[in-house]
Amino acid sequence: MAIKQAFVLAGGKGERLRPLTNNIPKPLVEVCAKPILQYSVELLAKHGVREIILATGYMHEKIEKYFGSGEKFGLSIVYSVENEPLGTGGALKQAQEMLDGSFFMLNGDNIADYNLKKMAKEHFLHRAQGTIALSKVDDASSYGVARLEGKMIAEFVEKPPKGAEPGNFVNAGAYVLEKKCLEHIPEGFNLIEKTLFPRLASGRLLFGHIHNGYWYTTDTPERLGAAQSGMQKAPKPSKQL
Repeated sequence: MAIKQAFVLAGGKGERLRPLTNNIPKPLVEVCAKPILQYSVELLAKHGVREIILATGYMHEKIEKYFGSGEKFGLSIVYSVENEPLGTGGALKQAQEMLDGSFFMLNGDNIADYNLKKMAKEHFLHRAQGTIALSKVDDASSYGVARLEGKMIAEFVEKPPKGAEPGNFVNAGAYVLEKKCLEHIPEGFNLIEKTLFPRLASGRLLFGHIHNGYWYTTDTPERLGAAQSGMQKAPKPSKQL
């Protein structure tokens, strides 16, 4: 079953990147002469997605001007604008009526070569309501951390205290979700990492997909610099999936 729809978070202010984000929204900050968000849009198009819902807020007009209807990327882009910050959960809940069935969700400030088709295949095989791309790190204390039983996520803990992490597989910012699981998300500001994922894990409905490719976060100057350096060295994407 192919997934044709995606929801992408692109509403962050990028406060830790100032003054770089004083005049442009974080998703339009460039890495290797390309806006951060464009990497996600192109990856989704490559994996057969035909419609993207962009959740925007801060300077949303500039994002809409750059990406437009999505035609130049070979898909359709529509917008869900936050009048105030809603967090990952609130933003998703606001767009609930725009979503249909199974969909991908991405953090738009990450740059990664997720194998989304493989991730979706695993999701359907497990009959999951949620599947999270996971990467292995040395220090997991600043991430959402999964404790795995096979491929099932038995426990999900958002940013645990250092030394109390349930493992070192962390949330890499890409998901497959079922629309029906959104009924567990409250209205208003909330984080799916604290509302939805622990609930799905307790019901044995949350699974992990191990991501072994590159993955760069861009939320600090140091991480943005690492993404710039890493993408300069990254191999050109293959046309084969």
